[in-house]
Amino acid sequence: MSFQSLNLEVYGADVVCASCVNAPSSKDTYEWLQAAIDRKFPNHQVTFSYIDIEKPIENERQQLIANRIADDEFFYPLVIVNDEMIGEGYIQLKPVYAALEKYGYTE
Repeated sequence: MSFQSLNLEVYGADVVCASCVNAPSSKDTYEWLQAAIDRKFPNHQVTFSYIDIEKPIENERQQLIANRIADDEFFYPLVIVNDEMIGEGYIQLKPVYAALEKYGYTE
């Protein structure tokens, strides 16, 4: 089966979001999502990116999103699939899987 190539971005920082007490770190969330998607959709064509909002960002679109997080418009970690915000703060798998399934991904 042919899948549409997707970009999954996780925006975050080393420090856990103040509103996300007891939640995993952004980097842990990024690694967890990669592992979960690899298990559920083993033949996926998803490109994973981790964007540290506290470091210089060369991509203008990504910098604008990081600025919105810094301005408290979004919580982090923030998950985006193909420019669509899927979740922020405490990330759950169901909405991420639903986003992938919308592009034709199946188990």
